[in-house]
Amino acid sequence: MNRRDFIKGSLAVAALAALGGCKQGKETTDVKEGSNGKKKGEMTKRKLGSIAGEVSLLGYGLMRLPLKDRKNQAEIDKEKAQELIDKAMAGGVNYYDTAWVYHQGMSERFAGEALKKYPRESYNLADKMPVWEVKSIDDAKRIFQEQLDRCQAEYFDFYLMHSLNGGAWPNVRDNGALEYARQMKKEGKVKNLGFSFHGDNKDLAVIADFGGWDFAQIQLNYFDWDDYSKEQYEILTSHGIPVVVMEPLKGGELANLRPKTLEMLTNARPNTTAAQWAFEFIASLPNVLTILSGMTYMEHVEENLKTFSPIEPLSDEGKELLAKVKEFMKEEGKIPCTTCRYCTPCPVGVVIPDIFKMYNNYRSSLVKWMSQREYFQLAKESRADACVECGACLKKCPQKINIPEELKRVHKEFTS
Repeated sequence: MNRRDFIKGSLAVAALAALGGCKQGKETTDVKEGSNGKKKGEMTKRKLGSIAGEVSLLGYGLMRLPLKDRKNQAEIDKEKAQELIDKAMAGGVNYYDTAWVYHQGMSERFAGEALKKYPRESYNLADKMPVWEVKSIDDAKRIFQEQLDRCQAEYFDFYLMHSLNGGAWPNVRDNGALEYARQMKKEGKVKNLGFSFHGDNKDLAVIADFGGWDFAQIQLNYFDWDDYSKEQYEILTSHGIPVVVMEPLKGGELANLRPKTLEMLTNARPNTTAAQWAFEFIASLPNVLTILSGMTYMEHVEENLKTFSPIEPLSDEGKELLAKVKEFMKEEGKIPCTTCRYCTPCPVGVVIPDIFKMYNNYRSSLVKWMSQREYFQLAKESRADACVECGACLKKCPQKINIPEELKRVHKEFTS
């Protein structure tokens, strides 16, 4: 399929999605049949681009599996995790995503053990080349073969160059990693070749222009949409590259809204969860192949299966509401500090107003790592966790801020 035909097809699907979007108002989300023709209880699936077969719109990200010991990521609770996989398979999920580094290498091994009980053609297995470990084509050969062995697989349905950006791309292009992956595709050990991306939009355009990609994985959610996700989605769509979505709930943030924010959604649709709103937004995008969810508990799997079986694309009214929710979220949770500096100097040296300014920027910005980096560039004795709760600042703050408690909150969020 050429680029022009792909885009025309995507636009046609978009038009159909718009016609069948959810209506707003106080209504239940239970439907007899979705706008995609799926009956209640039947998983929504899509077929895009050159990818053979239908892929479930809900994909399983195997990076947050249940653990026996929360302090040890390698100690997967295999019994509980197997139950989750079995439930997902029974519900029609056929895309399972793992990687060399997930659960300290144990995710790939678990994937092999958990899925071997099912016919190989009944699921799609996705894995990733850890490009930062590849210095030569020999490294790529060694790692790829070990991944096949760990996953007890003869081939990968989807294989990605992991975590590309402008800095990593020249090495991947020239050190043998991409060359070897393309050779594995020729030999049938890789069915679809793609990449996951964590970088600037201009770098994404360069990588997409290089060509030869069957799909790409990007971070996409309604909160990030206008800041960078939309442009990344459009870059890939214009190149005829189907999109796999990671972080649809922004690390769980969009599923766990603060009460006042959640009220904005429940007033419109009382029986729809915050996570469902987020998923429906992404389901409205016709060039999305699958949406990855790292499901740790059975409640996650059950709720997501209900949402996607089938899922209704979000209406224009729903998108407008989410835009308002996003703006409200940016303001909610901020500390009402005016940087008057009456609280300074702190007896132990904590730079209180500077920290609160960093935090409020953190709440407003989508590029949160910049505020975090700024915080950790402070001397240790100036950071929020250096507070000894002496209470000297409480008497001076005209805004009546509980400064010691807010400092605890700031440090917890910056270090989480």
